[in-house]
Amino acid sequence: MKEVRYFYTPDIATSSQLPDEEAQHALRVLRMHEGDEMVLMDGKGTYYQAEVLSSAGKHCVFQVNQTMPQEKAWKGHLHLAMAPTKNMDRTEWFAEKATEIGFDELTFLNCRWSERKVIKTERVDKILVSAMKQSHKAWKPILNEMMDFKKFVQQPFSGQRFIAHCHKDDLPELRNTIQNNTDALVLIGPEGDFSEEEVALAEQNGFVSISLGKSRLRTETAALVAVHIMQLFNS
Repeated sequence: MKEVRYFYTPDIATSSQLPDEEAQHALRVLRMHEGDEMVLMDGKGTYYQAEVLSSAGKHCVFQVNQTMPQEKAWKGHLHLAMAPTKNMDRTEWFAEKATEIGFDELTFLNCRWSERKVIKTERVDKILVSAMKQSHKAWKPILNEMMDFKKFVQQPFSGQRFIAHCHKDDLPELRNTIQNNTDALVLIGPEGDFSEEEVALAEQNGFVSISLGKSRLRTETAALVAVHIMQLFNS
């Protein structure tokens, strides 16, 4: 049985060609030809069963034979906001694994103790796309540019809001606090944690302080645990 190939086509509503990078993979790596079947993903909840019409040069033209709307495997809108790690490999690892698990939105935070103040989201976005295709997700997480922590927490949000930190030992755990099937946003701080002033500001703006368990976790591990808990309670 021939393996089904998945391709990301965010502009499928206005274009019948694979994006350049996807076309290169289809034609040069997979050696696809006219008549070969593929599944296209718009990243917004729909699969498209299609076939190659033309594979001339660097362009791959396709024909859609069937539109297949998908039902999301979890309820609500799951948003993770984190301070990126000094070592970007760790942040990229998180982005890949969180997408495989399933969530809706990722925002990078510039916090007081952040060791990385600038981040290039282009590479992270490519990792999200790759993980979406690998795990056969119909939705690509929304990726936001880095935002100042103070500005971010003062924005309006729907649903539950949490901030994970280590300033207190008796904080309720996220798994005992989060409600089922609701929008949820969790903030994860840098390696040096959020400052006490940042925690206070978040709480003033409706965020609930929580713990992720008994162990002290690295930033990227904490972020992944938070996504997993949100996913479990919304599946």
